[in-house]
Parts: sequence; structure tokens; C-alpha cells
Amino acid sequence: MITYIKESFEELKNNVTWLERAKASNLMVIVAVFSILFALATWGVDSLFSKLIRLYFEKLIG
Repeated sequence: MITYIKESFEELKNNVTWLERAKASNLMVIVAVFSILFALATWGVDSLFSKLIRLYFEKLIG
């Protein structure tokens, strides 16, 4: 297990191509914005369906 961890760190240092810090930061902001937008869209659809189901059962029951 120790050998695997050492080899993993060695591969990260020598064989992985890392993005420049500025480009990585820009991509992080884009991912964060789209994640927030997707979460808001999901919340909106969930709220809409919740209200529709509540309305349906209110009409059904009384």
C-alpha cells in the first residue's frame, strides 16, 4: 500500500499536465456558476411539481 501511494504521488509530480492557475480558476468559477444554476433549476422544478401534486390532492379530497 505504501508503494502504491508513493508511486501515485510520483506520477502526479512527473506525468500529469496541470493547468495554469489562472485557467484552473476560471474553469472553477464556470463550474460553480453552472452548479448553482442547475441547483436553482432543480429546486424550481421540484417546487412546481410539489405545488401541482398538492393542488391535485386538494381537488381530489375536498
